[in-house]
Amino acid sequence: MFTGLVEEVGQMKGITKQGEAMRLVIGATHVTEGVMLGDSISVNGVCLTVTAFDRSSFAADVMPETYRKSSLHQLRPGERVNLERAMQAGSRFGGHIVQGHIDGTGQISTRETDANAVVFKVQLDDPSMLRYVIPKGSITIDGISLTVVDTSAHSFSVSIIPHTLSQTALQHKHAGDTVNIECDVIGKYVDHLLHFKQPEAAPNKSKLTTSFLLENGFL
Repeated sequence: MFTGLVEEVGQMKGITKQGEAMRLVIGATHVTEGVMLGDSISVNGVCLTVTAFDRSSFAADVMPETYRKSSLHQLRPGERVNLERAMQAGSRFGGHIVQGHIDGTGQISTRETDANAVVFKVQLDDPSMLRYVIPKGSITIDGISLTVVDTSAHSFSVSIIPHTLSQTALQHKHAGDTVNIECDVIGKYVDHLLHFKQPEAAPNKSKLTTSFLLENGFL
């Protein structure tokens, strides 16, 4: 689990693709402190497993499901990415519950200055995700815990303070860029429980057959 508070902005050092499978090598110095094989690190909001590391970088594999669901397949060498290590039990919880399980992607449609803030409007590739996007609720964009300002039929907006913008890779994003979206997990669970339908059970087959009756002297 993560909090959506970016610890470091890393840089893509190597990208290997084989069909819809990828291996990423990411330059980083802070999130690699004390790292171990198998640890989880959020890369632009996607929970990935560390498969190799040294003092200045780590490697992670991307499977086809993640390739198709996120924007990781669009990464290029040298590109900046948001990084966060998995949350430790007992540490301060400054963001919101983030799983690192991307629900889908969106396109930045506008980026506008509002006094000391920058407002991003994001159009979702799958508008049905909006059922989980609530004004003043939580949402994660490229691994950053943010508050929803407003919603419309196909999009939502967030307002970014200067500190968050300067400390994340979002500062390099502009209209037309793709971002990873993770909706508030609490809303998804509530929706699932309210609308879950138990699969119809298979009809019970009676063991009382003609042959059974004959064998036991009833016929």
